[in-house]
Amino acid sequence: MNSFVRALTSLSHTLNSAVDIQRFPPPEFEGGHALPQTTTPMPHSEFFEYLDVAVLVGALSLASYFVYTKRSRSSVFYLSIFSLIYFGFFREGCICSIGAIQNVTLALFDQTYAIPLVALAFFLLPLLFSLFFGRVFCAGVCPLGAIQDLVLIRPIKVPYWLQQALSLFAYVYLGAAVLFAALGSAFIICEYDPFVSFFRLSGNLSILLLGTFLLVIGLFVGRPYCLYLCPYSVILRFLSRFSQWNVIVTPDSCVTCQRCEDACPYGAIVPPTPKDAPSSNAKDRKRLILLLLTAPVIIAFAAWVTSFAGASFSRMDYTVRLAEQIIWEETEQVEVYTDASAAFRDTGQPKEELFEKARLLRERYTLGAWILGAFIGLVIVCKLIEQSVFTRRSEFEVNPAGCLACGRCFASCPLERKRRRECQAAIPAKGGAAVQ
Repeated sequence: MNSFVRALTSLSHTLNSAVDIQRFPPPEFEGGHALPQTTTPMPHSEFFEYLDVAVLVGALSLASYFVYTKRSRSSVFYLSIFSLIYFGFFREGCICSIGAIQNVTLALFDQTYAIPLVALAFFLLPLLFSLFFGRVFCAGVCPLGAIQDLVLIRPIKVPYWLQQALSLFAYVYLGAAVLFAALGSAFIICEYDPFVSFFRLSGNLSILLLGTFLLVIGLFVGRPYCLYLCPYSVILRFLSRFSQWNVIVTPDSCVTCQRCEDACPYGAIVPPTPKDAPSSNAKDRKRLILLLLTAPVIIAFAAWVTSFAGASFSRMDYTVRLAEQIIWEETEQVEVYTDASAAFRDTGQPKEELFEKARLLRERYTLGAWILGAFIGLVIVCKLIEQSVFTRRSEFEVNPAGCLACGRCFASCPLERKRRRECQAAIPAKGGAAVQ
């Protein structure tokens, strides 16, 4: 498998080099100097950019067909293997829909940045499909989800309350990624992609260890990155609530055998309400009203707490770090001068201008920290409200926001298996008889 992946990666670089027009060739050095080997993928040729978008549309279409028409877990699984090989190892995880969040954010806040059309397509297409077919991108197209799905061998049930608590990290990650991208300081989603080192067969050791840690957890917990960290899943969860079609375990009546709930490793199957469960009463309504009244306080408190991180956030910016280094050197707080500070002094630029830019950036990051905290507080309030609304169910139902459309519930449902056998038996054989 490794030799096959290396061959695909080598072929990708070779084709890119043959098709690309090198507008700015590197200089020729004397004295035996060689350019360092990069760990990031080479720029894609225009042909491969169009090909990537075409493959993305095809994979999303196939995933929708496999989930809603063919209703086949095995087909979804094999599609995810293809996506892992193509979008993961062959294209080296770049560009991906998750990282495209930052490209879109930067384009919205920086008028000098022109977002690549392929990045915009990778961001919008899975969201468009989610409005019609739910999270089919997660089912068989996302390479990050596929690599986690491969290692899941003995899933365990994560308590619902713990799922809700851990999922807050994804919202924090999304908010922080948008903040840093909007201010042009960092693309943290790409920088901390846990599986990029596997896809490129090289990279930062700490990121490799992070990916390994998540895969080890993924042996027992279904897709931990997707459920608790992925910022793109936050958007997909929201849009999937309004999808035109949603996954159903069986098109017939449910016999409440609980097999679909046991088969789902993501906690997306909601059980029926017990017959002796009390309906919503005045106490529940009072709790909901109290929560709505205290919502502004919760949001404001979360914003205030997060605002203290504004100074730390600002150090992600090069200008702020350079200004702090200059101050430390002038006040003799450090003994070693950096190349960056020496280069700044060589430019002859007044340090007062640098300090003023750093001050303005700190104010922006502090404001961004307030907004990030308010966003987190709003998410907490919405989750509490969701738990306070009582809904009675007569059978097992699929939560469209949490469902990854993996198809495991199809294979576990006895009524669905019976229906598939009847459909196969009704297909005429070549000799005219039915297939048994």
